Amino acid sequence: MADPIRVSGPVSGTDKTLTFETGRFAPQSQGAVVASIAGTQVLTTANAAKHLRPGMDFFPLTVDVEERAYAAGKIPGSFFRREGRPTEEAILTCRLTDRPLRPSFADGFRNETQIVTTVIGADQENPHDVLSINAASAALMISGIPFDGPLGSIRMAYSTDGEWIPHPTYEETEAGTFELVVAGRELDSGDVAVMMVEAGGTENSFYYYEDGAPKVDEAVLADGLEACKVWIKESIALQRQLVASVIATHGPIEPLQFEPVIDYSPEVYAAVEGAVSGDIAEAVKIADKHERNAATDAASSKAIEALCGDGADFEGQEKAVKEAVRSLTKNSVRQRVIDEGIRLDGRGPADLRPVTAEVGVLPTAHGSGLFQRGETQVMNVLTMAMPRMNQLIDSLSPTDTKRYLHHYNMPPWSNGETGRVGSPKRREIGHGALAARAVLPVVPSQEDFAYTLRLVSEVMSSNGSTSMASVCSSSLSLMDAGVPIRDAVAGIAMGLVKDGDNYITLTDILGAEDAFGDMDFKVAGTADAITALQLDTKIDGIPADVLTAALAQAKVARLEILDVMNAAIPAPRDEVAATAPKIKTLTIPMDKIGEVIGPKGKVINTIQQETGADISVDDDGAQGFVTIGAVEAWRMEEAMDAIMAIVDPPKAEIGKTYMGRVVNITKFGAFVNILPGRDGLVHISKLGGGKRINSVEDVLELGQEFEVKVEEIDDRGKVSLVPAGDVVEAPARSSASESRGSGNGDGPAPSADEPATDDVETVSFEDAFDAELAGELGDLGPAGEKRSDDRGGRGGRRRHR
Repeated sequence: MADPIRVSGPVSGTDKTLTFETGRFAPQSQGAVVASIAGTQVLTTANAAKHLRPGMDFFPLTVDVEERAYAAGKIPGSFFRREGRPTEEAILTCRLTDRPLRPSFADGFRNETQIVTTVIGADQENPHDVLSINAASAALMISGIPFDGPLGSIRMAYSTDGEWIPHPTYEETEAGTFELVVAGRELDSGDVAVMMVEAGGTENSFYYYEDGAPKVDEAVLADGLEACKVWIKESIALQRQLVASVIATHGPIEPLQFEPVIDYSPEVYAAVEGAVSGDIAEAVKIADKHERNAATDAASSKAIEALCGDGADFEGQEKAVKEAVRSLTKNSVRQRVIDEGIRLDGRGPADLRPVTAEVGVLPTAHGSGLFQRGETQVMNVLTMAMPRMNQLIDSLSPTDTKRYLHHYNMPPWSNGETGRVGSPKRREIGHGALAARAVLPVVPSQEDFAYTLRLVSEVMSSNGSTSMASVCSSSLSLMDAGVPIRDAVAGIAMGLVKDGDNYITLTDILGAEDAFGDMDFKVAGTADAITALQLDTKIDGIPADVLTAALAQAKVARLEILDVMNAAIPAPRDEVAATAPKIKTLTIPMDKIGEVIGPKGKVINTIQQETGADISVDDDGAQGFVTIGAVEAWRMEEAMDAIMAIVDPPKAEIGKTYMGRVVNITKFGAFVNILPGRDGLVHISKLGGGKRINSVEDVLELGQEFEVKVEEIDDRGKVSLVPAGDVVEAPARSSASESRGSGNGDGPAPSADEPATDDVETVSFEDAFDAELAGELGDLGPAGEKRSDDRGGRGGRRRHR
């Protein structure tokens, strides 16, 4: 095995080292690089087909991320105990890696290309997603595949002290208010052009803001985009060093030979322009999407008929003509924006489409919101549930549960088309994650609001930025459900048209403007803080000052949208919906958890059956948590009272009379329940109305109710009771009972109806009690010593844990 080539460099401002290595693993791969930071390592391979697949009319780039459980010292939690379909985290890493790479391949390169990142080490401290981007760029650089690199990427966390931390650990990210992932390329001037941005607030960011941490607004984010350049350059320099080392060791890297694919020739374009340029110019002025598409299709048919018919100059080149028409349409749209400042639907560059907002659209839902911006319409529905419904996460990150879920669905009919429906695709996973990231910072923690929250965004109509419409509708449904979010959140998608050094930023882009433009830039946030950001480009990068100006333009639109949303619902409702479960969480001592659950769950199951409430018990190692939920509030209150009676039984008062119920009968007396969770003893000597009785059953039976009075409460909390009111008369007894002796060898016991005589034995409560206990339990030790009692003041009922 050949010696590996390894290059390393320090990460400025940290004690970490970024390392690239090649030559040890995957020797047959065209490009293979292991990238590592601390104990986190990824192996990324880059391979491309040697020949073009016939008829390929797009660039078939595939990026896959394989998470290996062994990397974190885990065994997969699935039934088969092996890795299955990619996790959501892996899918998001695929998208994160793909986005800056895709526009960086050579024009006309259509050979099938695959990037595969395999996570081989996960130290549970350092994330692997940014490593995947850097490793993919490095692998492409040494593969010979026509790639215009290298690209560098960095994650930064914004601390509560207002500092950007490069390559933060999971803990450092959670302790901050914002995280920012940026990928870019170094220009000839030495500056860095931004290729991709993925950013969002942390789960506790608004808690930190309340404690005085600086808010992340447009100015702070602009500073972050400027600060990231240092570490992007470091990664790029290290990749160039790796390439130089490979060349020095193995000779020049042989480039992959490929035949560029040209969709149409200049002659075809010129002919199309001459045939239908007027038709296209009129089509792009039509505001309605479907009418505009119909006019464009008509122009395409006209061009094909004129140029591809029998004996025509371009006979048999229908596909090339169609592509030329599409290119002419794109150029017409862009030129109209540049020359006239007018967009497809007649708006100016900074104009927002009409916006409407509505809540309570589904009466049975816990919360619902409908948001529409132009032809884009998204309904969001919120469902609230007990914490037991938190999602279990089986991934390589330290996160093992998730309580805030956002799912996004975009069926083909939302575009008036046909297509496959069913399981979510990567795009749907990514859009749902972006909307979740945008809203999560304003959602209260589970400690403050116990519910598990699942939001579902249903795209009803699509024409530009359904993900940002999902953000707005999510905020509406949360407030409609009574979730006490800290502020409303809105999102807006921005576009860009570049003409030389001139950049024109477009507010609220249409679907066609996304396809024909140079940038897709989404910004979400409250009135004074940014909560999420996503940027993708189709050009070689965007200067940071252009992005800064786009942020400012996006804020104006965001504030307009928030005004409409606030008119629909200005604040969260005071109470959760009648259809939603009512939930309360109690904190209890650890030693009470067993009592609440009971042996084999008997106690908690009984409470659930009697009240109809749903109860779950958990702990954090220091204290227990009991969460109670029910749709009807009275069920929850009854269950809570029953649990509190176990955790903190009510205290009896000396001299007070209670209506009690006999819960246990022993030889020496009866235990009577007088309060929830509180029993007392009526000694046998106190029964019979001053007459001696041989057995407690002579006067009482299980379940019988009668009034008792608290006579004494000792220092251990044991309650002594005496009957109150009239003397309790014994129930009818069988002949077998009548013939039964007193049990002390003195012969038959006198009837309860016999009058008392002067020689009635006087009984001491304490002496009789001790004698009976000694008979059952043995020697109780020296006189005067306190007895060991496992009944905990609850009479003769032993607690089983």
